[in-house]
Amino acid sequence: MAGSLEKNEQEIEFLRENAILVSKTLAEVARCIKPGVKTSILDQVAETYIRDHGAVPGFKGYQGYPATLCISVNDEVVHGIPGERVLLNGDIVSIDCGTKKNGYYGDSAYTFEVGEVAPDIKALLDHTKASLFRGIEAALAGKRVGDISRAVQGYVETKGYSVVRDLVGHGLGMELHEKPEIPNYGKRGTGMKLREGMVLCIEPMINLGTRNITHGSDGWTIRTADGKPSAHFELTVVVRKDRAEMLSTFRFIEETMVSNI
Repeated sequence: MAGSLEKNEQEIEFLRENAILVSKTLAEVARCIKPGVKTSILDQVAETYIRDHGAVPGFKGYQGYPATLCISVNDEVVHGIPGERVLLNGDIVSIDCGTKKNGYYGDSAYTFEVGEVAPDIKALLDHTKASLFRGIEAALAGKRVGDISRAVQGYVETKGYSVVRDLVGHGLGMELHEKPEIPNYGKRGTGMKLREGMVLCIEPMINLGTRNITHGSDGWTIRTADGKPSAHFELTVVVRKDRAEMLSTFRFIEETMVSNI
């Protein structure tokens, strides 16, 4: 069934295994996030953890990407490359992680606070995360992609934020990016009909200011056009008849963050 939009239960278990590993990798990285740490150190922690658990980094080498994590700070929306940059108090940092094991992928992202973050930026993170769960609630068999999109857009725009329109969520399986694309804006009742067994990565990318973005000279990093912060959260779910079943989770991350206080 490789390549089918609907996954069978064995495929879903392979995807679940990766999703849990990605979730635990992000929790391991969370232990290290503090002012003064280099983003390259976080990348090393993630790669070691993934390989120690019998998988390989899903992003490293993908279309030439050079690292295990995408680490995007402040106005960087996604695809920031880890390096010598040092995290500072008040920063926010989106960390997107992928794994590959048994021929299937895992993919999840979380935006972290570094030290004490300004209240308006903290609110951006809280509302972006909330919009993700609004989208997940709409990922039911018989609904359409546009129902997910509108659930995200409708929530964040009422809060005064803007939705990045050039980047989308996606299906997941033996490829990192499969159909269907999942935009974070749209109209209810439009787009592909959701069918039971589809595995989707829903990932709102929400900006404090303009929705417009720019592409960095490194060929990867995407930033907000006005330099204002952006937040990004991503979970993997299976479309079911009566609910969306979450394969990845933020539970391990948030347990780690509580223990770090």
